[in-house]
Amino acid sequence: MKSLNAQIAIPVDICNPGQFFACCGLFELADRLYRGAEAWFHSKLFCLAATSKNFEPSLPELLLAIHAAKLELVDSANEMTTPLVLPDPFHLRLDWWNDTRSGGSELKTWAGQQKVVRIARAMHATLADPQLHPASLLNSPAVLFDTEKSSDTVEPFYFDARRAAQAHAVDIGFSPDAQNMTMPVFAAVEFLCLVGLQRFRPSSADDAGARRYRSWHVPLLPAVAAAVASGKSDVPYVSEFRFRLLYRTKYLKGFLNAVPNPEVTYE
Repeated sequence: MKSLNAQIAIPVDICNPGQFFACCGLFELADRLYRGAEAWFHSKLFCLAATSKNFEPSLPELLLAIHAAKLELVDSANEMTTPLVLPDPFHLRLDWWNDTRSGGSELKTWAGQQKVVRIARAMHATLADPQLHPASLLNSPAVLFDTEKSSDTVEPFYFDARRAAQAHAVDIGFSPDAQNMTMPVFAAVEFLCLVGLQRFRPSSADDAGARRYRSWHVPLLPAVAAAVASGKSDVPYVSEFRFRLLYRTKYLKGFLNAVPNPEVTYE
Protein backbone atom coordinates (compact mmCIF):
# COMPACT_ATOMS: atom_id res chain seq x y z
CA MET A 1 0.00 0.00 0.00
CA LYS A 2 1.54 3.28 -1.07
CA SER A 3 1.43 6.34 1.14
CA LEU A 4 -0.08 8.26 -1.81
CA ASN A 5 -3.40 6.55 -1.02
CA ALA A 6 -3.43 8.18 2.42
CA GLN A 7 -5.49 11.28 3.11
CA ILE A 8 -3.33 12.03 6.16
CA ALA A 9 0.33 10.95 6.33
CA ILE A 10 2.39 11.70 9.44
CA PRO A 11 6.14 11.11 9.92
CA VAL A 12 6.62 8.73 12.86
CA ASP A 13 9.50 7.21 14.80
CA ILE A 14 8.10 3.71 15.08
CA CYS A 15 10.70 2.81 17.74
CA ASN A 16 9.21 5.41 20.09
CA PRO A 17 6.28 3.60 21.78
CA GLY A 18 4.68 6.93 22.62
CA GLN A 19 4.61 7.94 18.97
CA PHE A 20 3.31 4.53 17.88
CA PHE A 21 0.39 4.57 20.31
CA ALA A 22 -0.22 8.26 19.58
CA CYS A 23 -0.80 7.25 15.95
CA CYS A 24 -3.22 4.63 17.22
CA GLY A 25 -5.01 7.33 19.21
CA LEU A 26 -5.30 9.57 16.16
CA PHE A 27 -6.64 6.55 14.26
CA GLU A 28 -9.27 5.94 16.95
CA LEU A 29 -10.45 9.54 16.87
CA ALA A 30 -10.49 9.74 13.07
CA ASP A 31 -12.57 6.57 12.91
CA ARG A 32 -15.14 8.09 15.25
CA LEU A 33 -15.20 11.52 13.59
CA TYR A 34 -15.40 10.24 10.00
CA ARG A 35 -17.63 7.25 10.78
CA GLY A 36 -15.03 4.81 9.59
CA ALA A 37 -11.31 4.95 8.93
CA GLU A 38 -8.47 2.65 8.01
CA ALA A 39 -4.77 3.10 8.73
CA TRP A 40 -1.38 1.55 8.10
CA PHE A 41 2.34 2.24 8.43
CA HIS A 42 4.38 2.81 5.29
CA SER A 43 8.12 3.39 5.48
CA LYS A 44 8.48 6.15 8.11
CA LEU A 45 4.89 7.37 7.77
CA PHE A 46 1.64 6.68 9.56
CA CYS A 47 -1.09 6.72 6.92
CA LEU A 48 -4.80 7.25 7.46
CA ALA A 49 -7.86 7.42 5.21
CA ALA A 50 -11.62 7.57 5.66
CA THR A 51 -13.56 4.54 4.50
CA SER A 52 -16.50 6.68 3.35
CA LYS A 53 -16.33 8.74 0.19
CA ASN A 54 -18.43 11.35 2.00
CA PHE A 55 -15.40 12.51 4.01
CA GLU A 56 -12.07 13.99 3.00
CA PRO A 57 -10.06 13.98 6.25
CA SER A 58 -7.46 16.63 7.01
CA LEU A 59 -5.24 16.88 10.07
CA PRO A 60 -6.19 20.51 10.93
CA GLU A 61 -9.88 19.59 10.80
CA LEU A 62 -9.33 16.52 12.97
CA LEU A 63 -7.26 18.39 15.57
CA LEU A 64 -9.81 21.20 15.69
CA ALA A 65 -12.58 18.71 16.41
CA ILE A 66 -10.51 16.99 19.12
CA HIS A 67 -9.70 20.30 20.79
CA ALA A 68 -13.34 21.43 20.65
CA ALA A 69 -14.42 18.30 22.55
CA LYS A 70 -13.66 19.35 26.13
CA LEU A 71 -12.47 16.58 28.41
CA GLU A 72 -14.95 15.62 31.11
CA LEU A 73 -14.10 13.79 34.31
CA VAL A 74 -16.37 11.05 35.61
CA ASP A 75 -15.39 10.98 39.28
CA SER A 76 -14.76 14.48 40.65
CA ALA A 77 -13.88 12.98 44.04
CA ASN A 78 -10.82 11.25 42.60
CA GLU A 79 -9.00 13.42 40.08
CA MET A 80 -5.90 11.20 40.27
CA THR A 81 -7.41 8.21 38.46
CA THR A 82 -10.90 9.27 37.39
CA PRO A 83 -12.10 7.99 34.00
CA LEU A 84 -12.26 10.75 31.39
CA VAL A 85 -14.75 11.27 28.58
CA LEU A 86 -14.10 12.91 25.24
CA PRO A 87 -17.67 13.89 24.29
CA ASP A 88 -19.52 14.42 21.03
CA PRO A 89 -18.61 13.71 18.27
CA PHE A 90 -16.22 11.11 19.69
CA HIS A 91 -18.15 9.63 22.62
CA LEU A 92 -14.99 8.02 23.95
CA ARG A 93 -14.44 6.95 27.56
CA LEU A 94 -10.82 6.72 28.70
CA ASP A 95 -10.19 4.52 31.72
CA TRP A 96 -7.56 1.95 30.72
CA TRP A 97 -5.36 2.89 33.70
CA ASN A 98 -7.96 1.30 36.01
CA ASP A 99 -8.09 -1.93 34.00
CA THR A 100 -6.40 -4.69 36.00
CA ARG A 101 -7.71 -7.56 33.87
CA SER A 102 -5.97 -6.86 30.56
CA GLY A 103 -2.88 -5.08 31.79
CA GLY A 104 -3.91 -1.46 31.41
CA SER A 105 -3.11 -0.57 35.02
CA GLU A 106 0.44 -1.88 34.57
CA LEU A 107 1.03 0.85 31.96
CA LYS A 108 -0.06 3.67 34.29
CA THR A 109 2.95 5.98 34.58
CA TRP A 110 1.70 8.56 37.09
CA ALA A 111 1.14 8.13 40.85
CA GLY A 112 0.71 9.87 44.16
CA GLN A 113 -0.86 13.31 43.92
CA GLN A 114 -0.58 13.56 40.13
CA LYS A 115 -4.04 14.13 38.66
CA VAL A 116 -4.82 12.45 35.36
CA VAL A 117 -7.40 15.11 34.53
CA ARG A 118 -4.94 17.98 35.15
CA ILE A 119 -2.23 16.44 32.98
CA ALA A 120 -4.61 15.41 30.20
CA ARG A 121 -6.28 18.81 30.00
CA ALA A 122 -2.94 20.61 29.80
CA MET A 123 -1.89 18.44 26.85
CA HIS A 124 -5.31 18.59 25.22
CA ALA A 125 -5.14 22.40 25.24
CA THR A 126 -2.03 22.41 23.02
CA LEU A 127 -3.92 20.83 20.12
CA ALA A 128 -5.34 24.26 19.30
CA ASP A 129 -1.90 25.36 18.05
CA PRO A 130 -2.38 26.40 14.38
CA GLN A 131 1.28 25.60 13.70
CA LEU A 132 0.65 21.87 14.04
CA HIS A 133 0.82 20.05 10.71
CA PRO A 134 1.64 16.45 9.68
CA ALA A 135 5.41 16.90 9.83
CA SER A 136 5.36 18.62 13.22
CA LEU A 137 2.50 16.89 15.05
CA LEU A 138 4.66 14.32 16.85
CA ASN A 139 7.75 16.54 17.02
CA SER A 140 6.58 19.89 18.41
CA PRO A 141 7.88 20.48 21.95
CA ALA A 142 6.08 22.83 24.29
CA VAL A 143 6.05 23.72 27.97
CA LEU A 144 2.79 22.55 29.53
CA PHE A 145 0.80 24.90 31.74
CA ASP A 146 -2.12 24.17 34.02
CA THR A 147 -5.37 25.14 32.29
CA GLU A 148 -6.78 26.48 35.57
CA LYS A 149 -3.62 28.12 36.97
CA SER A 150 -1.59 29.32 34.02
CA SER A 151 1.51 30.14 36.09
CA ASP A 152 1.97 26.47 37.04
CA THR A 153 3.72 24.03 34.74
CA VAL A 154 2.53 20.45 34.34
CA GLU A 155 4.58 17.28 34.07
CA PRO A 156 3.63 14.86 31.26
CA PHE A 157 2.76 11.19 31.49
CA TYR A 158 6.22 10.19 30.19
CA PHE A 159 4.78 8.11 27.35
CA ASP A 160 7.15 9.79 24.89
CA ALA A 161 10.49 7.99 25.05
CA ARG A 162 12.37 11.24 24.42
CA ARG A 163 11.15 12.57 27.76
CA ALA A 164 11.59 9.29 29.65
CA ALA A 165 15.24 9.20 28.58
CA GLN A 166 15.74 12.39 30.64
CA ALA A 167 13.83 11.15 33.66
CA HIS A 168 16.90 10.76 35.86
CA ALA A 169 19.37 13.54 36.64
CA VAL A 170 22.20 11.11 35.88
CA ASP A 171 20.96 10.92 32.30
CA ILE A 172 21.66 14.59 31.57
CA GLY A 173 24.29 15.35 34.22
CA PHE A 174 22.20 17.62 36.49
CA SER A 175 18.73 17.99 37.97
CA PRO A 176 16.46 20.33 35.97
CA ASP A 177 14.25 20.79 39.06
CA ALA A 178 17.20 22.06 41.12
CA GLN A 179 17.91 24.63 38.41
CA ASN A 180 14.24 25.73 38.22
CA MET A 181 14.17 24.65 34.57
CA THR A 182 11.04 23.88 32.60
CA MET A 183 11.46 20.92 30.30
CA PRO A 184 9.61 20.77 26.96
CA VAL A 185 6.95 18.14 26.39
CA PHE A 186 5.78 16.57 23.14
CA ALA A 187 2.21 17.19 24.16
CA ALA A 188 0.41 15.80 21.10
CA VAL A 189 2.29 12.51 21.51
CA GLU A 190 1.38 12.33 25.19
CA PHE A 191 -2.31 13.14 24.73
CA LEU A 192 -2.90 10.96 21.68
CA CYS A 193 -1.03 8.08 23.34
CA LEU A 194 -3.40 8.39 26.31
CA VAL A 195 -6.24 7.95 23.83
CA GLY A 196 -4.57 5.17 21.85
CA LEU A 197 -3.96 2.94 24.86
CA GLN A 198 -7.71 2.65 25.45
CA ARG A 199 -8.05 0.18 22.57
CA PHE A 200 -4.47 -0.51 21.45
CA ARG A 201 -2.26 -2.20 24.05
CA PRO A 202 1.22 -3.69 24.06
CA SER A 203 1.40 -7.27 25.26
CA SER A 204 3.90 -8.97 27.54
CA ALA A 205 7.02 -10.06 25.68
CA ASP A 206 8.90 -11.92 28.42
CA ASP A 207 9.01 -12.58 32.15
CA ALA A 208 11.43 -9.68 32.66
CA GLY A 209 8.71 -7.09 32.01
CA ALA A 210 9.36 -6.21 28.37
CA ARG A 211 6.36 -5.21 26.25
CA ARG A 212 5.84 -5.72 22.56
CA TYR A 213 3.75 -4.09 19.87
CA ARG A 214 3.40 -4.64 16.14
CA SER A 215 3.00 -2.16 13.33
CA TRP A 216 1.00 -3.22 10.29
CA HIS A 217 1.66 -2.31 6.66
CA VAL A 218 -1.68 -2.97 4.98
CA PRO A 219 -4.87 -0.92 5.56
CA LEU A 220 -6.83 -2.18 8.56
CA LEU A 221 -9.90 -1.10 10.48
CA PRO A 222 -9.39 -0.19 14.18
CA ALA A 223 -10.72 -3.42 15.71
CA VAL A 224 -8.46 -5.60 13.58
CA ALA A 225 -5.49 -3.24 13.90
CA ALA A 226 -5.74 -3.31 17.70
CA ALA A 227 -5.58 -7.11 17.73
CA VAL A 228 -2.60 -7.07 15.37
CA ALA A 229 -0.82 -4.37 17.39
CA SER A 230 -0.97 -6.51 20.53
CA GLY A 231 0.14 -9.65 18.69
CA LYS A 232 -3.19 -11.41 19.34
CA SER A 233 -3.99 -11.58 15.64
CA ASP A 234 -1.84 -11.66 12.54
CA VAL A 235 -1.85 -10.32 9.01
CA PRO A 236 0.85 -10.33 6.34
CA TYR A 237 3.53 -7.67 6.57
CA VAL A 238 3.95 -6.73 10.22
CA SER A 239 6.94 -5.49 12.22
CA GLU A 240 7.45 -6.16 15.92
CA PHE A 241 9.07 -3.91 18.52
CA ARG A 242 9.91 -4.45 22.18
CA PHE A 243 10.32 -1.88 24.94
CA ARG A 244 10.59 -1.59 28.68
CA LEU A 245 9.23 0.76 31.30
CA LEU A 246 11.69 2.97 33.15
CA TYR A 247 10.98 3.26 36.87
CA ARG A 248 11.68 6.95 37.54
CA THR A 249 10.85 6.36 41.22
CA LYS A 250 9.27 3.45 43.06
CA TYR A 251 5.90 4.30 41.51
CA LEU A 252 6.49 6.74 38.63
CA LYS A 253 7.29 5.20 35.25
CA GLY A 254 8.06 6.14 31.66
CA PHE A 255 8.19 4.42 28.27
CA LEU A 256 11.68 3.75 26.93
CA ASN A 257 12.63 3.42 23.26
CA ALA A 258 11.81 0.13 21.57
CA VAL A 259 14.06 -2.13 19.53
CA PRO A 260 12.91 -4.12 16.49
CA ASN A 261 12.50 -7.85 16.83
CA PRO A 262 14.51 -9.17 13.84
CA GLU A 263 12.43 -12.34 13.79
CA VAL A 264 9.26 -10.36 13.00
CA THR A 265 10.34 -7.44 10.85
CA TYR A 266 8.98 -6.38 7.50
CA GLU A 267 10.82 -3.84 5.37
